[in-house]
Amino acid sequence: MNIKQLAFGLLTIGLISCNLKSKENKPVETHTYPNIKIVGAMKNVMWKGELSNSINLDTISDKNGLYGLGPVSYLKGELLINNGNSYVSEVTSDSTMTVKKTFKASAPFFVYSNVTEWTEIELPTNLKTIKDLEKFIDDKTSHFIRPFTFKIIGKVSSATIHIQNLPEGSIVTSPAEAHKGQTNYTIENENVEIVGFFSTEHKGIFTHHDSFLHMHLITKDESKMGHLDALKIGTMKLYLPKK
Repeated sequence: MNIKQLAFGLLTIGLISCNLKSKENKPVETHTYPNIKIVGAMKNVMWKGELSNSINLDTISDKNGLYGLGPVSYLKGELLINNGNSYVSEVTSDSTMTVKKTFKASAPFFVYSNVTEWTEIELPTNLKTIKDLEKFIDDKTSHFIRPFTFKIIGKVSSATIHIQNLPEGSIVTSPAEAHKGQTNYTIENENVEIVGFFSTEHKGIFTHHDSFLHMHLITKDESKMGHLDALKIGTMKLYLPKK
């Protein structure tokens, strides 16, 4: 090998090393608002395959009235923080799951806030879909500082939730690839709590492209938890942050 070849080889190695280091040190996209904090972005997970941890939940110091949600890193489960308690759900079969109570978890994107005082509103039973719920919340909160957290407590007539369960080693470059392995579960006539985040400005950040809402549901007995996809309201109350 002559000197020119050696120099070229060393330069190539240096450029690769710098590129890898640059990727490793790439800053995580973060947003802070008066009421909530957002780490990472859904669009970067779905389209760029940024699946690793953007936040470790045990680094969130203020757990008083803490609420939050997102997927587990590498899309291997779902995360929910409900009033300072953190839950991780994972698929065990097409019909079963595990729900663990722990802050030892991480997420590629996550939205969270602290709320200690709520205003209670009875939900009309004529709300048939999540879109109906979205419009109801939007109408009720036109004077709110947005984005904001909300929760719903009561009995669902029925609900569909999912848990991400991406196969090991998967490469993600589209939402379809990100949802490989996703497992759906049906809940009927159960008492539940739903934690949600509302925004008209964060599609692709913490809500999907066609929604102002991102919601996770947990059953009262804490045996089932996941991302809420469909909801038929029974007797339920909506809780909005007290101004």
